Amino acid sequence: MTSWDDAFGSDGSDGDGAPPPPLTVEERAGVLDDLAELEVFRTLLEPTGVKGIVVDCPDCDEEHHVDWALMQANLRQLLDEGQTGRHEPPFDPDPDDYVSWDYASGYADGVAARAEAEEPRGGRAAGRHAREDRP
Repeated sequence: MTSWDDAFGSDGSDGDGAPPPPLTVEERAGVLDDLAELEVFRTLLEPTGVKGIVVDCPDCDEEHHVDWALMQANLRQLLDEGQTGRHEPPFDPDPDDYVSWDYASGYADGVAARAEAEEPRGGRAAGRHAREDRP
């Protein structure tokens, strides 16, 4: 029996058979935001060889390596059921194949900032001043 089994019954309840309370409106909005961010992270990072997210688990004090599809499934299950279930971790994951949520977020912010800097402003070529348009 694991610490998860101790804390939650095999049906995912809190041990007394009661299902978890539903997520609040704010919690649901946060999970939906996480799902949208995760899709951006995956789109940007998967082509570079990153397989997913690494999560620090406060229960077992270990890192869990979660691939993109499993992380998405966990978030969807959280929306649907108010909690996530147990999942088998990948066998012998290479930590270099996973990044933290903070790293993925910073990477996405950097890509967005670079794209914004390279984007022409108001139909003018990048780097031209408004007064240069005057005769």
